[in-house]
Amino acid sequence: MEDSKKLYFIYNPHSGREQIRTKLFHILQIFSDAGYEMTVYPTREKKDAVRQIELLSEDYDLVVCSGGDGTIDEVVQGMMRRERKIPIGYIPSGTVNDFARSLKIPRDMLKAAKIAVEGTDFPCDMGTFNQEHFVYIAAFGIFTDVAYSTNQNIKNVLGHMAYLLEGVKRLASIPSYHVRIRSQELEAEGDFIFGMVTNSRSVGGFKSIIGRKVQFDDGVFEATFIKTPKNAAELQEILGAIILKEIDSKYMYSFRTAQLCVEADGMIPWTLDGEYGGVCSTAVIRNYQRALEIRVDAEAFHTNAVRTPGNI
Repeated sequence: MEDSKKLYFIYNPHSGREQIRTKLFHILQIFSDAGYEMTVYPTREKKDAVRQIELLSEDYDLVVCSGGDGTIDEVVQGMMRRERKIPIGYIPSGTVNDFARSLKIPRDMLKAAKIAVEGTDFPCDMGTFNQEHFVYIAAFGIFTDVAYSTNQNIKNVLGHMAYLLEGVKRLASIPSYHVRIRSQELEAEGDFIFGMVTNSRSVGGFKSIIGRKVQFDDGVFEATFIKTPKNAAELQEILGAIILKEIDSKYMYSFRTAQLCVEADGMIPWTLDGEYGGVCSTAVIRNYQRALEIRVDAEAFHTNAVRTPGNI
């Protein structure tokens, strides 16, 4: 008799509006119907998923996780520490779900569960930030701490509006950082209110702010840095460009790169995949091309054709 395929299902029971509680039986039935023998694990605390995946036994064929961007980030952290990388299926249940949006994974949890067991393995780029791994964004400055500082209960009730409301409150006291940016493509120094290095088509739920031709397996990140405005008029122009999803070269640097270094005069707080990433004065960010396989719906994802690293 042929051995059963083994699936490890790890989920955050508190993610989003805790909607997985009403979907769990149906999700497990989908896994069972696909011929998988299952282990089910609800996370208990921060970084729990990192430990569970890093120490997972070698006999699993598939890891499926459910939660928000923080959950997929932890699963990726754990997987990148392993010698043998196991394909990952993702059932989004968070407030924003930027990573799932980018990979065309639906918000409908049962549809996402079917993709997790029936979809195609897509080799996706991953990033390192100093010694940490991240999935789709490393950022500092205005709005970047909103995701982890907004109260979870508020996020559950207001959803995406919670991010906007919290962000608007910050405009009166915008932090500014003096940094040096060094990469093969750009060298610059100055005062900046915002910087991000991404592998995503959606940031904070806003699509296309970093370009419409983003690929996830090309070995490069999209980087955007916004200069500190000198007055209210300049700030208005910058916010207008962000709202219109346009790059204003007077106030912004935008480029693609496989590696860069951001050096600051002081300590800068960073966010990684919407979670607090700590503070540092020097950040070395690298792209690891096609580092992990993520299950996607090949038909929905067909527009993400493979692009060679040189074809930027």
